Amino acid sequence: MRYLPKSPSERQQMLAAIGVRSMEELFTSIPAAHRLNRPLNLLGPLSEMEIIDYFRARAAENSCGYTSFLGAGVYNHLRSVVTDALIQRGEFLTSYTPYQPEISQGTLQAIFEFQTLMCQLTGQEVANASMWDGSTALTEAVLMAQRLTGRHQAIVARSLHPEYRDVLATYARNVSLEIDEVAYTPTGQIDAAALRTAVNDATAAVVVQSPNFFGVLEQVPELAEIAHAKQALLVVAITEAVSLGIVRPPAEADIVAMEGQSFGLAPSYGGPFVGVIATREKFVRQMPGRLTGQTTDHAGRRGFVLTLATREQHIRREKATSNICTNQALCALAAAIHLCLLGKEGLKELAQQNLAKARFAAAELAKIPGVQRAFSGPSFNEFVVELPRSVKMVNADLLQDKIIGPLPLSGFYPELSKRGLVCVTETTPRAEIERLAASLRQILDRPV
Repeated sequence: MRYLPKSPSERQQMLAAIGVRSMEELFTSIPAAHRLNRPLNLLGPLSEMEIIDYFRARAAENSCGYTSFLGAGVYNHLRSVVTDALIQRGEFLTSYTPYQPEISQGTLQAIFEFQTLMCQLTGQEVANASMWDGSTALTEAVLMAQRLTGRHQAIVARSLHPEYRDVLATYARNVSLEIDEVAYTPTGQIDAAALRTAVNDATAAVVVQSPNFFGVLEQVPELAEIAHAKQALLVVAITEAVSLGIVRPPAEADIVAMEGQSFGLAPSYGGPFVGVIATREKFVRQMPGRLTGQTTDHAGRRGFVLTLATREQHIRREKATSNICTNQALCALAAAIHLCLLGKEGLKELAQQNLAKARFAAAELAKIPGVQRAFSGPSFNEFVVELPRSVKMVNADLLQDKIIGPLPLSGFYPELSKRGLVCVTETTPRAEIERLAASLRQILDRPV
């Protein structure tokens, strides 16, 4: 058997060792009214084969065979079985963080390679060992800008992921950080003119996302110029990391906060994911999290060290620069393996497939009477469509055809009723895009 419970004799030995005679005596400190005195209402006992058959039957009841067009910060991409095979090796699977770095050379080297890849992708000079996820990485980036500038205002694009804005607002309430939002334009991009007016001598950071929540690419060089004119820092968030396969990296940014889920990590109902902070070398002492560096030992051999550790466990609380992060070592390793397997050309081809399929989907949907693109700005693999009726009602009908339709935007943006966010990745076959268009056409042809 794979899992061996303790035998009755072993249990008695354990009870005797702690000075009690029975399991009942062990739990006498728990009031009788709160103790379960009956068997759990579960099937069984079952053999391993029966349990496997049971869960296979339950799995068959789930929504199998559906095609999803959801994105919005969580993306379905191809993943190699090689990645899963490697990260499940015992020496990787059990690692949390290198508290004893001198004996963790393999873990430190994996982190070092991850950091190197993140710098190459983002156009920045240093990257940390990973963060909890993209939303907390973004918040840490803004808090970092607050420390670096000594200012207490962040100007945030309203096209930043709504849930990222929620996380930032939660922390801002307790660190005397004022948050002001700047609207988007008909292109779906931030209103640069309004931003130029909003930035002032109290602004610590200008925060944008590219591609933003509407899937639209922002003009990062122009936004950097606006921020730097007032000595503020530009923070760029990236939720769809695959876009960096063909989109120019935000090298003009002062800090990049990225979600790396697209690199070898399954959607998994929202986690675990892996956040990234990348920045300029001159800001490294205010960078949260951990940083692995490369060095040589006394014999001149290459080695790796934990160069920077800024959590309360490592330094005095008042000097700590991080309290909402942990090194997602296993997820970071998965991302590093995934990227190494793809290589530069592979990542570029993957991104090109996303772009081509999204353009095809947008063109097919635009052929349907009453359906049109909501924003005119350049996009990657997501775009917003405007429908002639409620997106939620349309999605309910699409489900009947085993299609998970666009994300309704009205819950996040009340002014965007009848708008939905469509995502298409390399995992979406052309035939499924055509099926979405055909099903949507039939639904909209029906009388309301």
